[in-house]
Amino acid sequence: MDYKKLIHTIVDSFVSDPEAILIREIPSETKKDDLTFLICAPSNDIARLIGKKGCIANAIREVVSIAGKLENKKTFIKFESLEGEENKEGE
Repeated sequence: MDYKKLIHTIVDSFVSDPEAILIREIPSETKKDDLTFLICAPSNDIARLIGKKGCIANAIREVVSIAGKLENKKTFIKFESLEGEENKEGE
């Protein structure tokens, strides 16, 4: 299953600029059946993706988790603002 495509399908409808979204798979150090994805976006879009009290983020995690269970894989999703990385590079 193409998890990145699934995540893009869900996430693109929430953000103002879908082209600015970066989804990266992080290799698991513990189990080969664990999948961890990092979603990077501008801070205003990250706020939309997380939602109040994390309700949007939890819904995204739940949908991707269900897809993973079909293949007996455990999925994790982390969110990160792109502005934080740009400030680090500029220092």
